[in-house]
Amino acid sequence: MRFRPCIDLHQGVVKQIVGSTLGDKDGNSPITNFQAEKPSEWYAELYRKDKLSGGHIIQLGPGNENAAQKALAAWPGGMQIGGGIHIDNATAWLDAGAAAVIVTSWVFYNGKIDKDRLRGLTQSIGKQRLVLDLSCRRQDGQYIIVTDRWKTFSREKISPELLHDLSGFCSEFLIHGVDVEGKRQGIETPLIEILGKWAGIPITYAGGIQSMADIRKIHELGKGCLDFTVGSALDIFGGTELEYRSLAKASFDTTR
Repeated sequence: MRFRPCIDLHQGVVKQIVGSTLGDKDGNSPITNFQAEKPSEWYAELYRKDKLSGGHIIQLGPGNENAAQKALAAWPGGMQIGGGIHIDNATAWLDAGAAAVIVTSWVFYNGKIDKDRLRGLTQSIGKQRLVLDLSCRRQDGQYIIVTDRWKTFSREKISPELLHDLSGFCSEFLIHGVDVEGKRQGIETPLIEILGKWAGIPITYAGGIQSMADIRKIHELGKGCLDFTVGSALDIFGGTELEYRSLAKASFDTTR
């Protein structure tokens, strides 16, 4: 179990946003918990100094390319990048310093995972440099993968069977519990219970973490094998509940 740091970019600025408001169908601006005065590369340099590898940079919409490139340049090979990634630009992002690219929407067609696209991407860049983002929302008691900046429900549900099916194409999964993302009101416990049944390639969970109690719960339900990321509750993003320095120095028991 590892703490994975993050840099979320919106309109070229590091922000923390309530995930469920990002794709507001009425066109309203998303609810923003935090907007940084420091540039993206400041955060990347911080993570580099603390040797926190495997974190992710997420581009929430257009206008973030410059900030993303600066963060990658600050720590070449140290972070993954997602947001608008497809087969035609994946290699360019890897060449810019990303350890891996994170992909969701591009591998979906008509609400289902397009295995031909996924296979082509894996063959193009290699399994070890591909992370699949399976961020999801709850619908009728199931966790359904959402695409297009988390506003479109697919027809794919999170399950150990799906994780097994997709694990041959990528090196990791990144899974946000979108309904609780940015709300600092607790984690998606049923989702984590599902993920805890998986014993394959690494998974990073994000969404709703507000306290060390939540992190301990992730460790318990994930059997020590789920990694995690913290956003709005973290002090470097304006939060008061969790200290970045404590998480950066913490040693979590792991069964991996």
